[in-house]
Amino acid sequence: MVFISRQMQGTGNRALSFGKSRARLHSESESKITFDDVAGCDEAKEGLEEVIQFLKDPQKFQRLGGRIPKGVLLMGPPGTGKTLLARAVAGEANVPFYSISGSDFVEMFVGVGASRVRDLFETGKKNAPCIIFIDELDAVGRHRGAGIGGGHDEREQTLNQLLVEMDGFDTSEGVILIAATNRPDVLDPALLRPGRFDRQIVVDLPDVKGREDIFKVHTAGIETDPDVDLERLAKATPYFSGADIENMVNEAALLAAKEDKDSVEMSFFDEAKDRVLMGPERRSLVISDDDRRATAYHEAGHALLRHVIPENDPNYKATIIPRGRSLGVSVALPIQERRNFNKKYLLGSITTALGGRVAEELIFGELTTGAQNDFEQATDIARKMVTQWGMSDLGPLSFGRRDYSDKTAIEIDEAVHGIVMECYNRARKLIETNLDGLKKLADGLLERETLVTEDIEEILGPRPQLSPIAS
Repeated sequence: MVFISRQMQGTGNRALSFGKSRARLHSESESKITFDDVAGCDEAKEGLEEVIQFLKDPQKFQRLGGRIPKGVLLMGPPGTGKTLLARAVAGEANVPFYSISGSDFVEMFVGVGASRVRDLFETGKKNAPCIIFIDELDAVGRHRGAGIGGGHDEREQTLNQLLVEMDGFDTSEGVILIAATNRPDVLDPALLRPGRFDRQIVVDLPDVKGREDIFKVHTAGIETDPDVDLERLAKATPYFSGADIENMVNEAALLAAKEDKDSVEMSFFDEAKDRVLMGPERRSLVISDDDRRATAYHEAGHALLRHVIPENDPNYKATIIPRGRSLGVSVALPIQERRNFNKKYLLGSITTALGGRVAEELIFGELTTGAQNDFEQATDIARKMVTQWGMSDLGPLSFGRRDYSDKTAIEIDEAVHGIVMECYNRARKLIETNLDGLKKLADGLLERETLVTEDIEEILGPRPQLSPIAS
């Protein structure tokens, strides 16, 4: 108690403001982001136009008795521009923008989170019209009953207060609540009912046209070489988020500056893409000849299976130059983006992930720790096939949170194990059949360190074609 007392004395007035909202008011220059600064999510922008029109001219909607949504929930993967979209709404409507993270509400002391929620909404009402933005809503809005303290933990009290505040304010006051999450599946259903977050907008990964538009936005402020082809870059970066593209453009500019170039050339964008996909090179890392050889066969195993299994995405690059936390990397690059994955594709992905371990085992007759991440990927896909996608002998069932019996849990584990072992045996059979190709790939990696698509096809021949029915 003495320690707590001294802490409070030492912090002075800060103790009195412990329950105050930590929302940050963005300055006018920060808020002057508009929809022109946001690319790759045209449908999401259309969904937010009503909010902008309401903030600009509320009487237009109130005259006919219409009710603007109290809350707008932006849902999508990380890096897709949810926060940027919310700031752009404030910039377009020219209103104050208060932002706070969901994790800022929750503290170890009971009642602090609820107090901060009350203070946040009071601040918003005093400065109306305005936008309140809660990032990472899932940090405070998770399904009640999932916390360690049952129904009485601090997070649930904070969520209850958020629900009360949303019921207690009227959009006629000019306060719009926007929240973002990449985990809508864990949100409490009470948040999503009409009258709360009743407008839900998906902000997904951009398609090829969206990526090209994002490249245009981020390259507008840098000097690019005339040979830079943004359309080609967009086609070569499937599944890249807006944040990935921003990072890639910045990396390319830094590489060009390091080389004292007057403009950013296409080669710098290609190297920047590799950095985003595989991590930065670590050429200074000293590797023994045995480790280097083991890495070459490991990556050759992945590249070989990616080549011979027609359902797989084609090889993009295989390297034994250490990148990021890996001693070597083998990467695929889809020809076209998939929104749906069939069972053959998933089994091919698991088989390819296990190819590195199988190659090491066949060539050296011993096991290493290099396949840890491969096992994680293979197990994750197999478990989703069983528990989410109904692709196992357990049938078309979905197993969510642990609401099933111990017997079912054992059956799930056995089904996952069965899928992984089936793919492991398939990988072993394919590599044994193509052992000569494996050795040629490994020799090529040991000699050149990096093999690109053309090199791999020169060694192994053309890829087997996928039949139209299988695709």
